[in-house]
Amino acid sequence: MIKGVIIVNNHGKPRLAKFYQSVESEALQQSVVRRVFTQVAQRPDSFCNYLEGIIPEWGEHIKLIYRHYATLYFVFAVDSQESDLGILDLIQVFVEALDKTFENVCELDLIFHSDRVHYLLDEIVMGGMVLETNISNILEASRDQGKLHADSLISTDAANGASASQIRGQLETGNGGGWQQTYSDKW
Repeated sequence: MIKGVIIVNNHGKPRLAKFYQSVESEALQQSVVRRVFTQVAQRPDSFCNYLEGIIPEWGEHIKLIYRHYATLYFVFAVDSQESDLGILDLIQVFVEALDKTFENVCELDLIFHSDRVHYLLDEIVMGGMVLETNISNILEASRDQGKLHADSLISTDAANGASASQIRGQLETGNGGGWQQTYSDKW
């Protein structure tokens, strides 16, 4: 079972932290993130990408499986029953999904679009169990979510007095409050 997914930058700043096994307080969650970062960051890039971690909040025999991409560490904390290579492949699927969603993903995409990052992760892992590993299915679900979001914006604006054709016109010409730049180009 996956205990948590943590993305931190090279300076230890968390960019995503999702815990599938409860960590009681925010202070303990920050402690877990610091402990994970310390254990992973001190290892040279030439070492293997998994290690037995010491995370008391999650019990014994926790494995930290990670990949270091540019300025970010993608870390999955799992129990001893998970396959190391399977989780490495899962990290690769997650990063590819992010890269295709954001077109050359960078740290700022994770900061400014955290809702979409969480949605992608939820398409892959839910409740600590792997749901989907097919990149096409993940991206299709992400595009569907984007369409639903666009439709909700249109219905909200229509309820406020604007016609659907006016709203579509604004979105097509780029006068839609920044929506087109943020979403339609990315989905």
